[in-house]
Amino acid sequence: MRTLIAGLDLARAFYHEAVQPVLAKHHPRLPHSAALLGSGSEVLGFDDAVSRDHNWGPRLQLFLSKSDHDRLSASISQTLRRHLPYQFRGYATNWSAPKQENDDQGTQLLVPIDNGEVNHRAELLTIDSFMRAHLGLGSDHKLRSADWLSIPQQKLLTFTSGEVFHDALGLESIRQRFAFYPRDVWLYLLACGWQRIAQDEHLAPRAGSIGDELGSRLIAGRLVRSIVLLCFLMERRYAPYPKWLGSAFQQLACARELAPILQAVQLAGDYREREHLLCAAWKTLNRLHHKLQLTKPIAPAVQEFHGRGFLVSDAWRYTDALLQRITCVELQKVAARSLIGGIDQFSDNTDMREAVHLRGPIADLYASR
Repeated sequence: MRTLIAGLDLARAFYHEAVQPVLAKHHPRLPHSAALLGSGSEVLGFDDAVSRDHNWGPRLQLFLSKSDHDRLSASISQTLRRHLPYQFRGYATNWSAPKQENDDQGTQLLVPIDNGEVNHRAELLTIDSFMRAHLGLGSDHKLRSADWLSIPQQKLLTFTSGEVFHDALGLESIRQRFAFYPRDVWLYLLACGWQRIAQDEHLAPRAGSIGDELGSRLIAGRLVRSIVLLCFLMERRYAPYPKWLGSAFQQLACARELAPILQAVQLAGDYREREHLLCAAWKTLNRLHHKLQLTKPIAPAVQEFHGRGFLVSDAWRYTDALLQRITCVELQKVAARSLIGGIDQFSDNTDMREAVHLRGPIADLYASR
């Protein structure tokens, strides 16, 4: 009988109750790590009934050393094909071949069978190969500041989320290296987050003042997104990609106060109401910034924009104060050249952020010229 279960719970049970017993019997001394990381809503705990229509089911990654992977991965996979159960907790363990149509690349579905070999999704990998495919760098890569800035937060989040079920190879210690940004990278990203606000905050009321309500709403929407992303940084959390951004934001400590304000900004009837609500957001962000104790207090939280009658946070003040706290010479040079920030701050293009082979060239954007 099929039971309702979260995908991560299903993967954990699948390893301990189905995969591990097969390994213990047929490869009893095999050092390995087992986990569910990377793509999939269940890795972030956001899977629901809709998630079950593709790429969802009993699956996980099995990590081997390079030598064991080269020698044994084909044999281990074949063993699992022959000995895994056809069903687990009411879900088929057999998967369709990946679809390659343009609109559905890589999608796999559960296909129940009652005889023959199981086309399982206990993926046999090395930690290094998984990291290269998912993050664009290997397990022994010495991380520069430019590398941190070139990896999308969604990638960092899904590498450090999920769960490691068994760990004989030290996967968890590698994940800990990516738990969050180093301090100076964090300071730079916070500064660039405020810089994005500084670029837009006066434009929403300016557009509204000439009767351009559509323009004012569009700019306000950009500001809301910038505020949300800044809040993730303030709480030292990676932000997910757009599908789960609002859901994950609701889990932040500041969301109880800020979420109603930001929703109201997007529903405001005119630019003055919108401006009033944004001022409430600036006051909250000012308080959150002070709680971090990264700079001297910045006051007031709201100011008039150059005598034009528009109220703003004067966000550049936070940017300058944060940049002054950076001690890393590499990042000081990056900041002196440009405040484009991390990849998530200068692009929301999915193709760019998913193109792992572009990570190196993107990191080169920060290099000295």
